[in-house]
Amino acid sequence: MSREMLQLAEALASEKNVDPDVVFDALEFALGTAAKKKSEREHMDVRVEIDRESGEYRTFRRWLIVADEDYTYPDVEKTIEEIQEEIPDTTLQIGEYYEEALPNEAFGRQAAQTAKQIILQRIRDAEREKILNEFLQRKDDIVLGTVKRVERHGIIVEIGKLDALIPRDQLIARENFRNGDRIRALFLRVDEQGTRKQVILSRTSRDFLVKLFEQEVPEIADGLLEIKEAARDPGQRAKIAVKANDQRIDPQGTCIGVRGSRVNAVTNELGGERIDVVLWSPETAQFVINALSPAEVTRILIDEDKHSVDVIVAEDQLALAIGRGGQNVRLAADLTGWQLNIMTVAEAEERHAAEDEIIRNLFIEHLNVDEETANVLVQEGFTSLEEVAYVPAEELSEIGFEEDTVEVLRSRARDAILTLAIASEEKLDQISDDLKSLEGVDQDMLRDLAEAGINTRDDLAELSIDELIEITGVSTEEAEKVIMAARAHWFEEESK
Repeated sequence: MSREMLQLAEALASEKNVDPDVVFDALEFALGTAAKKKSEREHMDVRVEIDRESGEYRTFRRWLIVADEDYTYPDVEKTIEEIQEEIPDTTLQIGEYYEEALPNEAFGRQAAQTAKQIILQRIRDAEREKILNEFLQRKDDIVLGTVKRVERHGIIVEIGKLDALIPRDQLIARENFRNGDRIRALFLRVDEQGTRKQVILSRTSRDFLVKLFEQEVPEIADGLLEIKEAARDPGQRAKIAVKANDQRIDPQGTCIGVRGSRVNAVTNELGGERIDVVLWSPETAQFVINALSPAEVTRILIDEDKHSVDVIVAEDQLALAIGRGGQNVRLAADLTGWQLNIMTVAEAEERHAAEDEIIRNLFIEHLNVDEETANVLVQEGFTSLEEVAYVPAEELSEIGFEEDTVEVLRSRARDAILTLAIASEEKLDQISDDLKSLEGVDQDMLRDLAEAGINTRDDLAELSIDELIEITGVSTEEAEKVIMAARAHWFEEESK
């Protein structure tokens, strides 16, 4: 039998062109499987060891040595205490294996067939791994393949000997492909699916748009210009922001090409996706204006604290700035990374007047001044008590205030700040502990909520997202998370 074992291993290794160790490993696995089946205890751990020189083999049942508190599976585990009782002079430690010899199973036709199937499977796995590694080593960003088949969950694309997947959510809407069609996509990632690996491609990624332009515009590869940002509504519209590294180059014209040849080539690849090529700028205001193209912007107001920009446009430019279904402003916001608020000149004036009225009343109430004095402060750009309290006295004097008036205004402002701070702390004391400890709620938000009379978790949970944004000025995403956290205990109670 030992000679037959060696002859079989040699024949299989030669036939399948694999290392003999692969064959021996498969034979050991097949013999171990046969031993477990005969014992009718499939969960036990069996190890078979074949001597590579003589072909003789031995069979062992083994147990992993574990600590007493970790003991869970008696078929494959023994505690260190058990081993020490059974073998007093043992040197085995936790994490090692204790083995007992079992009778060898005859190496029959069934075991040989099982071994052969295992070898074939391992060869297929090795071939797939080799093909995948060769693909990854090429480091292709954009790949060109053939549609092998269209499935419910996506499209299988054949790239040489490799099969890749474009999931449904990575396909442009309303695109239709048939078996045999040529298709271009971006390499996205490799997914682990059990013991197998699946290459995932994308046609909706913003990087796909960028890489297509890099293929069409050689000046990008040469470093003469670069794409700084990109935003997409896949299959419908996109924007890219470009910057020239060589002042002799027109970045927009270079990306668009003669008679639109370059941008049209990308558009055609993306199912007719309309692409705006805009100039990137390090200045936020200018970048926002460029990003909202083709709309013309009248004025820009930037709020650094809220990371938002008020964009003021003429009445006849409003629809163009917003775009169909809000598409233009949404893409411009994605491109610039700023929250954009589009409004007409009339709306901006109305909003500005309302804000001025709030500040004016603040000064009248807390500085104890008349409306005329408050108006002077507002017109000179003062927006808070802190600015009045700590601005250099010379600046207030330059406005036209007398020296005594300047000191009175600064003193009243400082007193008002202190009074408001004390009142704010008192309101904070009224906030419940469950609201203070709620995930996502920081000290600044607590102060805003206290000012609005929101003192408990349930008070917060009853707010709408828009109401929370109005009270605290947080982003929509932050507001959604906080509201859901506040309401979580409601759902927990319902499920009980």
